[in-house]
Parts: sequence; structure tokens; C-alpha cells
Amino acid sequence: MSPARRANVTPITRKIARQTPIGPTLQTSRSAINPGVATKKRRNFDPHAFLATIGEGRKSVLFKRKQEIFAQGDIADAAFYVQTGKVKLTVVSRTGKEATVAILGEGEFFGEGSLAGQALRMGSATALTDCTVLRIDKKAMMEALHRKHDFSDMFVAYLLARNIRYEEDLVDQLFNSSEKRLARILLLLARFGKEGVPETVVPKISQETLAEMIGTTRARVSFFMNRFRKLGFIHYNGGLQVHSSLLNIVLND
Repeated sequence: MSPARRANVTPITRKIARQTPIGPTLQTSRSAINPGVATKKRRNFDPHAFLATIGEGRKSVLFKRKQEIFAQGDIADAAFYVQTGKVKLTVVSRTGKEATVAILGEGEFFGEGSLAGQALRMGSATALTDCTVLRIDKKAMMEALHRKHDFSDMFVAYLLARNIRYEEDLVDQLFNSSEKRLARILLLLARFGKEGVPETVVPKISQETLAEMIGTTRARVSFFMNRFRKLGFIHYNGGLQVHSSLLNIVLND
């Protein structure tokens, strides 16, 4: 390429690079694959009904709020499926610092590391609310995945979506302010960007948990929550209601 052509190309390339946003979006959390494909699979396949038919190796268990489902370091010998309620996944460092990795709701899996050869749990799972969880032995889960292709397709799509969410969380931590991180977490908890009508955020979620999820202090969370409330982005009515106007915080540069 001649020097003259390089001179013409370089400024355009730099301009495009400056205009490319760096950071997670709520849009990508709708689905790890084509949204239309994921939606069709969900409509055509009912995991609740299928998991009720896999026979031995499964057990539905009721957990009370704050009850431990499994602990970090426990033997990983089963996968879990949330039937009702909310579950919190946490990790504790060697120095004793705890971080909340995710909050899962109805229709979501966790503990799937056991299927990939994970011997011990890398984190803990705790009932955030009263919840019902289906415990599926590793062997029964593997057999179900091999036997029913619709189930394995749905499960893989779910894992891909979760992986994208974790990548977005990492980028969020690296590039966004704690105020934006809090706004994004609240919107995700209220299911903005997903199918259906946005729901009430978990009534009992604490500011300590929110602080763990976004990597800041409870005092900072309290400050931003009060600010969001005064601006009309959220309000309290028995539980915490999140309005779509909170997107202004996430999208504002």
C-alpha cells in the first residue's frame, strides 16, 4: 500500500475505534444466541415437565430463606434447578472476603460444574428467599442430557447466556462507575431486557448483597439508592420497584 493510501486510511480507522463503546449492555443479556431461536426453544420445550420424568436421581427440596444449599469446598456431585424462589451464589476468598456472583430465579440451573469434572464446589449456594430446588444427581443429569436433545439444546443455550452475563459483569467492573454498576444490577434483577413484563426486585435483597455484587461499600449503595429514589428511578411499595427510566444512568456517558 502506498504512503498516500495509508495516510487516507489511518484517520478513518482511528475515528471508528473512538466511537466503539466499551462496556456491557442489557440487550446482550436477553440471550446468548439469536433471541428468536432461544425464544422458540423455550416455547417448544418445558424443562419443568421433562425433569419430572427422569426417574431416579432427582429430589425436590424446600429451603428456607438464608438456608445453605451447598457450601464452598463441598463435594460436587449434582446439579440443581430452581423451581420457585431465589438463590444466591457466593464465593469467599482466602482472606475471608465474600463476593456475590449471581442471583438466580425460577427456571435457572446452578452447580453445573459437577458435570464438567469439578470435584469440589468453587462457591456456595444459599436460599435468598424461601425456595424449592430440584437436586439432580450427576449421573441422572448426564443421562438426561444424552437422552433428550431438546433438553441438551436448552441447557447449552442457558449456559452460553450465563457465560455472556459473567463476561458483561467483568467488563462492568473494569470500565463502569459503581453508580452505573448498581443501576445495571437493579435492572437485571427486575428482568429488564428479558421476555415478559419486568417484575418486582426481590423484596428482601439487602444493600450488603448489592454492595458485594458491584464491588463497593454499603454506604455507597445507600447513597445511590437514595439518589435513584429522589430522581424517580425506583420506589418502595412493599418491595423495591425499578422503572425503565433507570436506563438513563446506564446509557449516560
